[in-house]
Amino acid sequence: MNRPTGTDDDGAPDGPRLPRRGQGQLESQVLTVLCSAVGPATAGWVQEHLDGDLAYTTVITILSRLYAKNAVTRTRQGRSYVWTPASDEAGLAALRMRRVLDGERDREAVLARFVSALSPGDEARLRALLSRAADTSGPHDDSAAPEG
Repeated sequence: MNRPTGTDDDGAPDGPRLPRRGQGQLESQVLTVLCSAVGPATAGWVQEHLDGDLAYTTVITILSRLYAKNAVTRTRQGRSYVWTPASDEAGLAALRMRRVLDGERDREAVLARFVSALSPGDEARLRALLSRAADTSGPHDDSAAPEG
């Protein structure tokens, strides 16, 4: 793994640093690779199929974070685990959105701002999805819904 460290033995820069990827970007990349597997995959398999040179321990950390977020499942196989996606990238994004919403006091205000910031096309998609969800869920109690 010949990754630049940023300085040589004298403390002088030894070349450009590789750009750091954010946690969400790494999770997305790991999940994409895991989704491409034909069945459960080891962390070593995921590491081999990732672009770049992530350390094995980094892959394990990312898989463990995804597991804590319910985005992957794991099954013990020998002394290690094999990993399976419980969700695709869209599902992971939805989990992140849900966590943000769950952390807010005024859910209605957050949702209202989110909807008002959508493009007209995305707003139409969201309305269609909500309509479809309402059609498939059957009758429900609207007594808690705000009027307006």
